[in-house]
Amino acid sequence: MFHKFKEFSGHGAGIYSLAFDGQFIYSASADHYVARWNIETGEQDRFAIKFDFPVYSIALLKQNTMLAVGLSSGDLHLFDLINRVEVKFYKQHTKALFCIAENSEKEQFYTADADGNLSIWDSLNLDLLLYLPLDCGKIRRISVDASGEHFALACQDGTIRIFETSFFNEIHTFEAHEGGTTAIVFNPLNENELFSGGKDAHISHWNWREEHRLKSIPAHNFVVYDLKIIPSTNYLISASRDKTVKLWGLNDLSSIQRLDIKQKGHRHSVNVLQEINETTFVSASDDKRICYWKLD
Repeated sequence: MFHKFKEFSGHGAGIYSLAFDGQFIYSASADHYVARWNIETGEQDRFAIKFDFPVYSIALLKQNTMLAVGLSSGDLHLFDLINRVEVKFYKQHTKALFCIAENSEKEQFYTADADGNLSIWDSLNLDLLLYLPLDCGKIRRISVDASGEHFALACQDGTIRIFETSFFNEIHTFEAHEGGTTAIVFNPLNENELFSGGKDAHISHWNWREEHRLKSIPAHNFVVYDLKIIPSTNYLISASRDKTVKLWGLNDLSSIQRLDIKQKGHRHSVNVLQEINETTFVSASDDKRICYWKLD
């Protein structure tokens, strides 16, 4: 079972996105800041960037040497972490950037916004490769499979959309969640499977190649905001607006553990999860805190 090991606090508003480089946790908040925390000490270091708008998404690129930052305005900032300078700034999107995901196998990264627009970028040169207006409503999450050959989008129109990463054809589109798909993750242990969460508070297990739902469960009381997998434990982790983090069996979606205020967890909506290693992960919330959970 997991227990709370540490807590990081210092943001002035809700935290929407996390990234981890092996030593530091990066956090993005509605207080307009990206901050950085030492995973060992739990302390915030001197690295902090302030923006003109709330920060909705961050991602580490190029073997953790670059930081991509997406704002509520749609602005995209790219920073060289070695030299601590901003190297690129784009206004490609005009609505909030809800997600950024790297595909290190193909040296690409992807950004998606509140209007259902998707941008595909070259992570080496940090140049735009392709812009796709998908007309699918807000795109909440992007997941890249283990091979880097596909990525999946969680879309507000309730669909899951899957693209191949050579020519960027949309190869699968299927209905997933009533009211909107809000979370998605490929199963790294089975290339044919993924998991999704939705506004309907359900988690679904899919064979995406056959567009077949293997199982669906009522997982939370409100919308599921994020999903992560810890392969070594065979656990699926979910985060929800209902203030809880839950752990599920990867094979059968059996209930394993509930982490809430009774376990010194979050007091408000849990927005994002980040795996640290095979036995630990962190969660962040509208309560302005990051909780660090460790497997007994």
